[in-house]
Amino acid sequence: MKTIMNLQAKKLELVQLILNTEKPTVLAKVEAVFKKEKGADWWDEISEAERNAIEEGLAEADRGELIPHEEVMKEVRAKYKLD
Repeated sequence: MKTIMNLQAKKLELVQLILNTEKPTVLAKVEAVFKKEKGADWWDEISEAERNAIEEGLAEADRGELIPHEEVMKEVRAKYKLD
């Protein structure tokens, strides 16, 4: 029972600290800790433009609009004079 009381006291202490802070950086850090603990998916952390680009790429792959690896590597070697 003592452990539960200590946990509740700590929670109340932290809530009070959060409510009293005027520092956005502190709040951002607290939020980041909770997001990390929650196991936020990387998908939720990227921009909408990045999500759209990934979805577009997946749709192209589903339609068979792919470039073989060998061809990509050939273009990269030519562009950057790697041969």
